[in-house]
Amino acid sequence: MWGGINLSWAYSELLNSITFKTTCVQRSRDILHDALIRFAISKNPQREESPHAYLRGIVSHLLIDEYRYHSKFISYDAEAITQQDFAHSPEQLAEIKERLFQLQRIVDSLPAKCRQVFWLFHVDGTSHKEIASMLNISVNMVERHIIRAMLDLRAARQLIL
Repeated sequence: MWGGINLSWAYSELLNSITFKTTCVQRSRDILHDALIRFAISKNPQREESPHAYLRGIVSHLLIDEYRYHSKFISYDAEAITQQDFAHSPEQLAEIKERLFQLQRIVDSLPAKCRQVFWLFHVDGTSHKEIASMLNISVNMVERHIIRAMLDLRAARQLIL
């Protein structure tokens, strides 16, 4: 027993459950270890009342984070992708370059704080709460900056297309 957690249970049943969901033994061990660390540093009263349920909740949240992170990427299937998938005419490349240039101008024209929030959220994948903490602004203000940037980009999209 450690902090009310039966480690035999954690490394057998819980680890098997995580492995089933991630399909990767190494990643499932990482998730379990991250969950145990979060459990250890938590000051939530539920930790004492029902430690196994609390640990399962932490694991569930980590699995959701894992899914969200990996859903940003597409799988690479070398056999399915041919060189022709990447072949563009010089005219298409010039058009793509021009659109990217226009989008960059729009993002650059945003107010500094709005641009910074937009970048942190959409490019770096930082959560609203983390951005608010980093920039010493409210979560509501973070959402307003993101909405402002998206509205500007949407309006500009009509001009680009």
